[in-house]
Amino acid sequence: MTEQKTIEKLKLPNVFILLLIIMFSCALLIFINFFTIKILSASRAYVNGESLYSKGQKDGVRHLITYLYTQDEKQWDSFEEELKVPQGDGAARIGLLSNADTAVIKNGFRAGRNNEKDLDDLIWLFKNFKSVPFLAKAINEWKMGDDLINQLSAIGNEVHKTVSSSNLELKDRLKLHLQISDLSERLTINERNFLSTLGDGTRKIKDYLIYTNIFFILIIISSVSTYYSMMVYRLVNSKIEVEVKNENLLIANKELDKFVYSASHDLRSPITSLKGLIEIAQLEDDLGQIKTYLNLMYQSLSKQDQFISDIIDYSKNKRKEVIIEPVSLKNIIDEAIAQHQHIKNANKINIDKEILVDHIQSDNLRLKITINNLLSNAIKYADESKDEMCIWIKTFSLGEFYRIEISDNGIGIKDEFQSHVFEMFFVTNNNKGSGLGLYIVKEAIENINGTISVNSESAVGSKFTVTIPKRYEA
Repeated sequence: MTEQKTIEKLKLPNVFILLLIIMFSCALLIFINFFTIKILSASRAYVNGESLYSKGQKDGVRHLITYLYTQDEKQWDSFEEELKVPQGDGAARIGLLSNADTAVIKNGFRAGRNNEKDLDDLIWLFKNFKSVPFLAKAINEWKMGDDLINQLSAIGNEVHKTVSSSNLELKDRLKLHLQISDLSERLTINERNFLSTLGDGTRKIKDYLIYTNIFFILIIISSVSTYYSMMVYRLVNSKIEVEVKNENLLIANKELDKFVYSASHDLRSPITSLKGLIEIAQLEDDLGQIKTYLNLMYQSLSKQDQFISDIIDYSKNKRKEVIIEPVSLKNIIDEAIAQHQHIKNANKINIDKEILVDHIQSDNLRLKITINNLLSNAIKYADESKDEMCIWIKTFSLGEFYRIEISDNGIGIKDEFQSHVFEMFFVTNNNKGSGLGLYIVKEAIENINGTISVNSESAVGSKFTVTIPKRYEA
């Protein structure tokens, strides 16, 4: 019983907490990975768009310079066509900043030759993360690039107007060539900065993703390991509990076999005795002898009545749950004394009470069983040869426990019997007890986490000490 209670105290908290942690960590990990991948995908789309932006700008510059020297209108048309790529991206940027209609923004990106499947990601990243440092810096580089594209467009228009109206001298062509080249170099630097900024941002996002994954994976691994350990722990404890219960069942079966055998014998014995006494009394004519037989019959019935009472107490103790409630020790002791006045010599015994503790929190039924049995034994085993027969009852507090002491100056218990008095059906005198009383007392006290001990000396007396914890723990 003690081992089983220890196992119950060691049980771990509800494992559903760990399962919730694992589920929450997995869900959060999936959520973070999804949005991180979405961000990286959108960043890749911007990098791809920048390459198209850069190619359009460079091809446009090449066609413009060719047009400057050849005056071939096809080269001018190609310049305008290629410049629509960065101009379309610029229009999309302006539309995003001004919260324009999504269709307008997408048309701008389409003009920039971005893949149709990337358009939603491009818009989503810009709208939701435009204030993030790395993207804000990239957007600023994008704006600077658009300003340079506008300047390139203006120079292109100037070239086209000049070329269309008159022939340019070589020095004027070279001057315009240098302006175009300068703008192209500045755009190249701007485009590199844009790519570098996006690259640094995506690398940071990748690092954060790795750290986040490691963090949550460690949480999941530790939670799963703890959950597994708890399951193993509980399985081991369950096995121990089963073994303890099996052992208790074996003990209970042995006690039951012994109980059934002894009970059937003890219940039949008075009946057999009564039948014999009745047969003898029927043949007897002497009234005095008949009274003697009747007295013997009464003793047999009293013994059977006591045995049945002990069986009822045994059943109550085994069957009823422990109920902790306010209990008056004084009332229980007074009731027990009143109930035992009919026992032989009870009225001749001096009972001294010292109630230092009265009201306690405990199990009323089991305390009644205990005090009734101990007082009954003290009266039954009184020493009639002594001038004064005495019983002393004392209740007091000692540390974290209450103690009840019932002492007497009766016939006492021999040394060789003292270690067996709490065993089932153990008796020192077949005529005075069933052998169940002290066994029931021990079981009752242990049910409320208490203890009972005996100190006795033959022909001197006995002292039973009951110890009850002030705080009951189921």
